Amino acid sequence: MSWATRGRSSVNPVLAASDLPYGLPDFSSISDDDFLPAYDVALANHLSEVDAIATSTEPPSFDNTLGALEAAGRDLARANGIFFNLEGPDSNPARAKIAQVLAVKLTEHGNAIAMNQQLFARIANLYDHRADLGLSVAQMRVLEQRYRDAVRAGAALDEAGQAQMREISGRLATLTTDFGQHLLDDTNASAVHFADAVELDGLSSSEIAAAARAATDAGRDGYLVALELPTSQSTVAKLTDPIARQRIFDASTTRCARGNEFDTRAMIIEIVTLRSRRANLLGYDSHAEYVIAEETAPTPAAVADLLAELGAAAMTAGKAELARLTERAGHPLAAADVTFYLAADQKARAAEADSPVDIDEFENFCELDTVLHDGVFAAAGRLYGLSFTERDDLAGYHPDVRVWEVFRNGTGIGLFLGDFYARPSKRGGAWMNNIVDQSNQLGTTPIIVNVLNLTKPEPGEPCLLSLDQLTTLFHEFGHAIHGLLSNVEYASQSGTSVPRDFVEFPSQVNEMWALHPDVVGGYARHHATGEPATPELLDAVRASGGTESAHSTIEYLAAAALDIAWHRLSEDDVPDRDPASDVLEFEAQALAEAGLASPLIPPRYRSTYFNHIFGGGYSSAYYSYIWSEILDAETEQWFLAGGGLQPELGAAFADAVLSRGDSADPVAAHANMIGHPARIEPLLVRRGLA
Repeated sequence: MSWATRGRSSVNPVLAASDLPYGLPDFSSISDDDFLPAYDVALANHLSEVDAIATSTEPPSFDNTLGALEAAGRDLARANGIFFNLEGPDSNPARAKIAQVLAVKLTEHGNAIAMNQQLFARIANLYDHRADLGLSVAQMRVLEQRYRDAVRAGAALDEAGQAQMREISGRLATLTTDFGQHLLDDTNASAVHFADAVELDGLSSSEIAAAARAATDAGRDGYLVALELPTSQSTVAKLTDPIARQRIFDASTTRCARGNEFDTRAMIIEIVTLRSRRANLLGYDSHAEYVIAEETAPTPAAVADLLAELGAAAMTAGKAELARLTERAGHPLAAADVTFYLAADQKARAAEADSPVDIDEFENFCELDTVLHDGVFAAAGRLYGLSFTERDDLAGYHPDVRVWEVFRNGTGIGLFLGDFYARPSKRGGAWMNNIVDQSNQLGTTPIIVNVLNLTKPEPGEPCLLSLDQLTTLFHEFGHAIHGLLSNVEYASQSGTSVPRDFVEFPSQVNEMWALHPDVVGGYARHHATGEPATPELLDAVRASGGTESAHSTIEYLAAAALDIAWHRLSEDDVPDRDPASDVLEFEAQALAEAGLASPLIPPRYRSTYFNHIFGGGYSSAYYSYIWSEILDAETEQWFLAGGGLQPELGAAFADAVLSRGDSADPVAAHANMIGHPARIEPLLVRRGLA
């Protein structure tokens, strides 16, 4: 039933101003039927506002053109903040259909604004005279970004070129939306069924209970092991039964490539073709060149060179690592065995070093709530003066979502929402979202969401974090801090609205505190006894996580190389004979040419389930994690040299980077903070590749 027939206010609840703290949407008042009518109103209002700016008879100025554009579209921003925060972590068939409709509507809307010739003329006039306008650094960046966005959307093309751009962008919007939905559906459908708990030996009691609950929810007996988004599944690293490992590994690596209704291979060919065609229309040789022109990396070739340099070192380390694992196993390894024996090797090496502890025990000292309050939040308090008060009186968009009010030095600065548990309606992975962007111009404070996919425990049982999950929790909260500490004039520059290959940097920095002595001692208490973790256990855990495994590095680099390989293709070079075979053949060839082909170490994401690049915003930019890690590794050394968890260092980092968003050149700001441009050597040491 829609809002118009529920006997309520004539204002659509999606668009109604919220009287809740910080403008938190009243999710309980909104139904799925409200969204499309709300968008009809919001899109029309925004176009009307833009038309008034474009047709103004006043000479163009920053305030009456760019400042006005920044202030326009508030209804649309509100609708986007609500709907797209629901569609990822709590989808359903209705929302999936709405997303498909909106993919086209929003693309057409963006094209109408970008290709508005009167508006473009005003922006171009300001751009041509930008040196004479006396703009602030932030205003100059707004002007330059708006001008580039318009040109890159086709505003400078002739009528025929603009028509092609509209057609291409509309089709791409549909395809990328469908890709994400196909992946979610096939991931859910590919959950692996086991009849007997004996087959799940190696999993914890809570993991086995979750598998039983999943089977019951699906109307089946036995146990159902859900898949995670990456190729490597955490369950595969634990299961003692090699047949069980192989079944889960096979289910993971064949997603969306089995010739069923969820197969994405034809989509991939069409997406790559259209992206290349769009780039050529705009004068770029490839989609990779088109994307990287807006990033901090100089060229696709520079990215490929970095991946090749790291890849060569990683493959050398990988051969030695695989030889050691094979010796441990006492037999040749299958690809499904590698992460299991990596974990076994870690424990065996600790034992050989006469370590008295089992690092697997560390999970018992990492209970979610304790880690949150006494680890994640405590570190943010020490560094940035933040404190968090849980607001049980405020509701999120799902019963599992929790809400905290965030204070800085006693002053309320926004809300933080935590959505930690996996469910079938949630896409895989972990991420941060903005429901409301910070903006001094608009007087808005941030509402930030962190989404994870932890296994929900049985009632009364603790949620215990693996080391990887612990790191992910700190990582995603680094994104949250970036949004919460934003202090910029314009919403388009707030928080994480920075170049894609810079956005992971603050979140990677926050990972360093997960095992820092000044942090881990606060939360690492046994969930049952309350006893603190011993120094020996903490030392062993730090040693195990001191460098990335070669396996992990190769997984990541192979995925990044695949992304660049797909998107450096010209339209004529895109394979199009038979998508079912061409996609897999191209993948194998690309990995071989990058020197990252390993029969035992597949990419972190194979092409058919690489949502980052075919369903998300990381096309030609998956390299950004390693690019950002160069800055991160340098910053970790900067923090450690200054004494670690020191408020003055946190204040300097917040002032130089976190609060600035994209209102200043982020790479230059980082170099000024540490005193020199970032170097690659600290990264090589961290990754064990020096």
